[in-house]
Amino acid sequence: MKINVIFYSLYGHNYKMAEAVAEGAREVKGADVGLFQVPETFTPDILEKMGATESKKSFEHIPVATIENLTEADAIIFGTPTRFGMMAAQMRAFLDRTGGIWVKGSLIGKVGSVFTSSSTQHGGQESTILSFHATLLHHGMIIVGVPYSETRQSTLEEITGGSPYGASTIAGSGANTRQPSENELGIARFQGRHVAEITKRLVGG
Repeated sequence: MKINVIFYSLYGHNYKMAEAVAEGAREVKGADVGLFQVPETFTPDILEKMGATESKKSFEHIPVATIENLTEADAIIFGTPTRFGMMAAQMRAFLDRTGGIWVKGSLIGKVGSVFTSSSTQHGGQESTILSFHATLLHHGMIIVGVPYSETRQSTLEEITGGSPYGASTIAGSGANTRQPSENELGIARFQGRHVAEITKRLVGG
């Protein structure tokens, strides 16, 4: 059972969430979990002006995703920051390269799931995940979210990301602001584990 976590991160928030998702997926027996980042489209000078150069170094060891990382997997868990209520352009550019496998129906029946981040508490986390789902549905994927059995998404004890659509974190602005909380990382681990468990049932593992 192959599960790939494919993310885009600028300041490292989604990278930390992706690691938690992958950690949760690995808890399921038989899960072979890969972690990949989509290609960066910003030039080095733009990254420097955005203050992202150092944060990008923290996960430069993560391999860059290819289309094969989609077709080889039984489940794909995508992670993207929110950009005006939608996925980041880097993730969009990667997905826009999938027309060839769409024609072949290569992702039909595979499990798809999404997690995200935003700068503010109401910065479009849910709309980002829901709009991302449209691409997965066009590919014929089976969408899995985070059911309310994951009670951490219902906490009123702290400000937190997380919804029935997927794990999320409130990142603040820039590289050195709020980092994912343990509550948010817990939801991310749950999502990875939940996707792996459902995928295992589907593939008959």
